[in-house]
Amino acid sequence: MACNGSYTVVIVPLQNSLYSSDALRFFHWLKKLRALEREKDSLWIGLQVLERTRFWYQHQLDQISQRNARVGTRELDEEEESWSCALRSSMQRVNGSLGSLLNNAYVCSAAPDEMDASDWCLRWTNAVLTQEVSQKNDRISILEFEKEILLQQRDGIHYF
Repeated sequence: MACNGSYTVVIVPLQNSLYSSDALRFFHWLKKLRALEREKDSLWIGLQVLERTRFWYQHQLDQISQRNARVGTRELDEEEESWSCALRSSMQRVNGSLGSLLNNAYVCSAAPDEMDASDWCLRWTNAVLTQEVSQKNDRISILEFEKEILLQQRDGIHYF
């Protein structure tokens, strides 16, 4: 996902051969430019995700405020409490990941070198796949939790 107008097309006719020092310098300059554009795209995507996350956290805070106002009027359901526990666990994991990212931000270089570009691409792909696996694992956890609730409800029906 790229920002509007973030790419520049440059066509420069080379007076000498493709293997001249000018051509090599120009090629390395283009590779650095491409790496910077990729990093810029990644940062924009990250900002968009953080903005959506901020809205989600704000919504959760509003819901908690509403639930706090109703605590005296009704008992909390066990299902709501356990869902809250699962949600709290997920939020702690996200907060830890963001903290780790900020702590490691100064360790990593700003843009990959030409030699590390393919390594950087592999790491990015790995990060995306890891995120997808994490989302699938979260979904599995939720389904297992719902299964456990259904089993408890079923067992409760048999006892009556």
